[in-house]
Amino acid sequence: MQVKAVEAAKPVQAEEQTLYEIRRKIYPRAVSGHFASARWAMVLLTQLIFYGLPWLSWNDRQAVLFDLASRKFYIFGLVFWPQDIVYLTVILILAAYSLFLFTAVAGRLWCGYACPQTVYTEIFLWIERRVEGERLARMKLDKAPLSAAKVGRKVLKHGLWIALALWTGFTFVGYFTPIQTLLADVFALGTGPWETFWMLFYGFATYGNAGWMREQVCKYMCPYARFQGVMFDPDTLVITYDKDRGEPRGARSKSADPVKQGLGACVDCGICVQVCPTGIDIRNGLQYECIGCAACIDGCNQVMDKMGYDRGLIRYATENAVKQHLDRGGMFRRVLRPRVLLYTGILLAVTIAAIVTLAHRVPVKVDVIRDRVPMAAGSGDGRVENVYRLQVMNTDETPRRFTITVAGMPGLTLDSRENPVELGGARSRMIPVRVNAVPSAGVHGSQSIEFTVKAETIGGAPDPAPLVIVETARFVVP
Repeated sequence: MQVKAVEAAKPVQAEEQTLYEIRRKIYPRAVSGHFASARWAMVLLTQLIFYGLPWLSWNDRQAVLFDLASRKFYIFGLVFWPQDIVYLTVILILAAYSLFLFTAVAGRLWCGYACPQTVYTEIFLWIERRVEGERLARMKLDKAPLSAAKVGRKVLKHGLWIALALWTGFTFVGYFTPIQTLLADVFALGTGPWETFWMLFYGFATYGNAGWMREQVCKYMCPYARFQGVMFDPDTLVITYDKDRGEPRGARSKSADPVKQGLGACVDCGICVQVCPTGIDIRNGLQYECIGCAACIDGCNQVMDKMGYDRGLIRYATENAVKQHLDRGGMFRRVLRPRVLLYTGILLAVTIAAIVTLAHRVPVKVDVIRDRVPMAAGSGDGRVENVYRLQVMNTDETPRRFTITVAGMPGLTLDSRENPVELGGARSRMIPVRVNAVPSAGVHGSQSIEFTVKAETIGGAPDPAPLVIVETARFVVP
C-alpha cells in the first residue's frame, strides 16, 4: 500500500507528439538512362515553348497574347473574345480527360514529366549540381562549418536561382502585356503596379517551390497525389518493384552466385532511394509520394548492368501483370481496357468538334440592344421611333465594311450617322441607330423586326460572298 501511494504521488510525464513529420532534406542523386533522357526532353520542350512563344510575331503583333485590358486573346491567327468562353470550357474538358486517360494508362505521367513543379525542380537541381557538386559533395558542404568558400557557393547558387525565377516571372507577365514593351519598361523602371506584383509573385513562387519546398509541394500541397488512387486500377502501368525476383535482398560480390547464397537480384545498394526526388523506397510498394518519374528504374538498371543481371527489377508494370506473371504483350493488351477506350473516344470527339467549330466560326458578331427609356417616341406626322444600339464585332484580323438594313414592318426606315461603318481587324464598335415606322391601323404593342448586317472585306481580296448576319429585335408601337 505504501509503495502504491508513493507511485501515485509521482508526477505524470506528459507525452508530446508532433502533428507533422519534420522535413528531412533530400539530396537526389543524378542518374542517366532512357527515362532521364525523356524527362530532360520534356524540360527542353516545355521551356522552349514557355520562354519562346511570347517573342514570336504574327500579323505585326505578338503571336500569343492574352490582352485582358482589351478583353481579347490572340493565339497566332485566332482571336478570342469574351463571347468565345465556350472554347475555354472545351480546353478544360480536354485537359481533364487527358489527365484521366494518362493516369488510367500509366499513372502519374503528368507529374513525372510535364508538371511545372517537376520541370523547374529538375532545372534548379541541375544548377545546384553545377555549383555545389554531386550528392555526397552537397551533403558534405551543408554539414561543413561556415566559410568563405561555402558562402560563395551558396550565394552563387541562390543568385542563379533568383535570376531564373525572375526571368520566369517576367515571361509569365509577357503573355498578358506585350513582352517587348514590358522589357523596355523593366529597363526604364516603368512597369505598372500589377505587372511588378505579378513578376515578383510568380518569380517568388518559382524560387520557393522549386528551390526550397520541392518534394513538399508534391507530397502535401498538390491534391492530385491524394486522389490519384481512385483513378488507378490493377491494369494501370505503375513503377513496380518485383519482389519475387528481388527478395531476399542483400549485398554480394559481382562474381558471387546469388542462388547459392539464397539471395534475390536486389543487392540492397539503395540507389533507387538516392535518386528518388521525393525520397521514398519503391521497394516498400507504390506510395502516394511517388511522382512516376522513373528515376529509380534508370538507377536500378545501371546496377543490374554492372552486376550482369537482367534489367527490369524495378520497371513499369501493372498489378495484374506482376501477380499473374504476364509477359509484355499480355500486359499491354490489358492496358487497352474499356475505360481507356472510353476516355480516348471522348477526347477524340471533343477535339474533332472543337476543330470543326473553329473552322466554321463566323468572324462577325452582332448584338442588338434596344434603349428602354423611352420605350418608343412618336412624332407629329404619326411615325413611331425606337432607338437601338448595335454592337458590331469584327472578330478576326481582316478589315471589313458593315452595312446595316432593317425590315419586318411596312415603311421601316433606319437613321444612323454611321452606316456603312468600317472596322479594322479585331475591333468592335457600338453603333446607335433610330428606326422609324408608320404603324398600320390596329397595330399596337411589341412587333418583331430584323436587322441585317452585311460584312464585306476591304483593303484586300474581297470575300467570294459577303457575310450576312441577321438579328431579331422588338419594335414597340404605343
